[in-house]
Amino acid sequence: MNRHRHTRFSWARMIAVFIKEFQQMMRDRLTFAMAVGVPILQLVLFGYAINTDPKGLPTAIVSTDSGPMGRSVLAAIQNTGYFRVECVLTSEREAETLIEQGAIQFVIIIPSDFTRRLVRGEKPALLVSADATDPSASGNAVAALVALGQQALSHDLTGPLRSLNSTAPAFEIRIHRRYNPEGLSRYNIVPGLVGTILTMTMVMLTSLAMTRERERGTMENLLATPVRPSEVMVGKILPYVVMGYVQLAVILGAAFILFAVPMEGSPALLLAMIGVFIVANLGVGFTFSTIARNQLQAMQMTFFFFLPSMLLSGFMFPFRGMPVWAQYIGEVLPLTHFLRIVRGILLKGNTFSQLWPELWPMCLFLIAASTVAMLRYRRTLD
Repeated sequence: MNRHRHTRFSWARMIAVFIKEFQQMMRDRLTFAMAVGVPILQLVLFGYAINTDPKGLPTAIVSTDSGPMGRSVLAAIQNTGYFRVECVLTSEREAETLIEQGAIQFVIIIPSDFTRRLVRGEKPALLVSADATDPSASGNAVAALVALGQQALSHDLTGPLRSLNSTAPAFEIRIHRRYNPEGLSRYNIVPGLVGTILTMTMVMLTSLAMTRERERGTMENLLATPVRPSEVMVGKILPYVVMGYVQLAVILGAAFILFAVPMEGSPALLLAMIGVFIVANLGVGFTFSTIARNQLQAMQMTFFFFLPSMLLSGFMFPFRGMPVWAQYIGEVLPLTHFLRIVRGILLKGNTFSQLWPELWPMCLFLIAASTVAMLRYRRTLD
């Protein structure tokens, strides 16, 4: 009789278990914070920070034409909203240096005889160099330039010049897509995968490994030895550095063999830069391992770091299309700078001096992450 009574579903017992589990979940404040924080983070990032139609792209103008037509074309370029004129130069070489460094997205050259040739009906050419390493960032701006020729001089070609305001544009726009002439998205995505894969695996593996040791009690055995905290940290990080380079070999091998991604720069320079990036991410994983009380929390924190890194670094969406506050956050993340480094070496052939503006923020992040990890690790020892 009692056995039959216990086999029935009891709402009272179910509610008791529910209350017990809910109380246990509320005690685990970190897990509860992640459960609430991740959806909020996704809503904010996808709702406010992501923009697939970037405008206000940094542009350098090279112009020695002082005629009214040149000024009208320059004003029409700015009125499209896609181009933010950072500087007006007289040297093409200076503009080339800026686009190689990634400081600007476009170089627009207005020839010195632009107005004179246009008035003569010779249809002069407007020369445009576009940094096409990320085709999605420059595609709409290039389309706006192509449509510009029909409207830019509509107010100038009047009276005696009315005959030039025909159905055909009065001037020609020649666009040179630098570093990725065919606009292949794989030239942008595949190098970026080097950084995103390393970010996810390096942070996750390190945090899980350290947390697992603490759960199994093997950390106490390690603490009984005369090993110093710095020696533990370096000794545990180095195997994952080796693993990171193995992953790099696999990704780059596939990039060259399957996707024909070019290698314009120095392989040795790329390996050195990747070493800094790997250690920076391992420092983050080590820090997470000192905070997490179990492997589930370590996984949650890894995802909490990886999500903004992937979305705000320029890997999936154009970096310059994001609002200013999102760009500030993105500049803190090492993946943002590493993507510029790896694309600069592979596609542009950048040298160390050209990459230094991206390297020093990554080194600063490495120092900060390592310092926090060491301080928290020492606290766990105490």
